[in-house]
Amino acid sequence: MFILAETVALEWWKAVILGAVQGVAELLPISSSAHLVLVPWFFGWPNPGLTFDVALHIGTLAAVLIYFWGDLWGMLTALIRGLARGRPLAEPNARLGLMVVAASIPGAVIGVVLNDRIDASFHAASANRSAIAIIAVALMVMGVLLALAERAARHVRDLKEVTFRDALIVGAAQAFALIPGVSRSGSTITTGLFLGLRRETAARFSFLLSVPITAGAALKQMYDLFREGGLTAAERLPFLIGILTAGIVGYACIAWLLRYLQRATTIIFTVYRVVLGLIVLVLLFIRS
Repeated sequence: MFILAETVALEWWKAVILGAVQGVAELLPISSSAHLVLVPWFFGWPNPGLTFDVALHIGTLAAVLIYFWGDLWGMLTALIRGLARGRPLAEPNARLGLMVVAASIPGAVIGVVLNDRIDASFHAASANRSAIAIIAVALMVMGVLLALAERAARHVRDLKEVTFRDALIVGAAQAFALIPGVSRSGSTITTGLFLGLRRETAARFSFLLSVPITAGAALKQMYDLFREGGLTAAERLPFLIGILTAGIVGYACIAWLLRYLQRATTIIFTVYRVVLGLIVLVLLFIRS
């Protein structure tokens, strides 16, 4: 998360707002990392810190796990059966599970290599204005790419038609979400549309693909948190509120988005991203 000021204890109502922002922006293709930078920047709030970042990731991970529990369990059990029989790719669910794992590898590798460098660029106090400008541009560029994907897409392929090649391409696109403003779900859904997937299929695959990456990020953050001493008494309530709010709102957003994409295009997200990016650039100019 982008550091705007010294970390302080977070008030409960700010925890509710930021948890809701995470729940919406992490699951919709509009970039949670951008919004969790921009909301404090808009209102002049201090940085909530590593502790709250952990809570937000746990909350949205829980939302995906609960919503897709049946799919995830089906993939796991099919893979176990296939391995036991010496035919790990025999069942469609087993193939899908292996594709999710394979698609997570490019993003994980690129994340390990570049994450610290990107963090340093966006976390430097002297880079505040340039970092905010980059976020605004990334929001707009990704919005335009989403519009191009929507226009070019054939919307004919279902989840059972996703190949390992498709999975690796979508997984590589996921790595660009390291840049705040790009959006993990935005990059993966956009790439899925370019590959001819149906809108709802692209979103569903994006959500399944989020499990390994989000779980890995949450585990690393928890390790860093407890290495620094764990939760203080003042942090416990915001931590719990962040998990619950992000989880509840995230679950609702998953359900809404999958229904919405069965009957409508993604243009609403393009418009939102471009308008928000322009507003941010105008505010940067005004505040200069």
